[in-house]
Amino acid sequence: MRIETRLTTETIDATRVLDRFTKAASGAGAVVSFTGIVRGGDGVTALELDHYPGMTEDSIETLAQETADRFRVSSLLAVHRTGYIPAGETVVFVAAAAEHRRAAFQAADCLMDRLKSEAAIWKREITADGGARRIEPHDKDHEDRRRWMEDDGGHR
Repeated sequence: MRIETRLTTETIDATRVLDRFTKAASGAGAVVSFTGIVRGGDGVTALELDHYPGMTEDSIETLAQETADRFRVSSLLAVHRTGYIPAGETVVFVAAAAEHRRAAFQAADCLMDRLKSEAAIWKREITADGGARRIEPHDKDHEDRRRWMEDDGGHR
């Protein structure tokens, strides 16, 4: 099993990252990916993501390892951006490779739900008027996470 996680302040080229991931996932019958993009609108022009070096990387690595173990994927990747990220740019990229599609879909979905609510990353929306507001996981984010904790998430 190959697990890769990383934080970056650089732009994430999802197409390039997916191509590299897919080529390295030889023998997999399925590759599923998710690209999270900073939403603009409602005055939001960017996100600013803070992290605590060491702790944040460890939290993401733990989430990825637990997800990979649960769904028996052959490869799992999580790339998360930090710093100032303008609207329209990629903030997170996740990919899962597995022998069968269901495991790959579930692993990518589970990891995203857990990253959104558990990763040690602090987010602020930056607005066009120069303001900023801290954003926390919503009730729906916690509900999405709980479905993986309370049952097997449909995994058999």
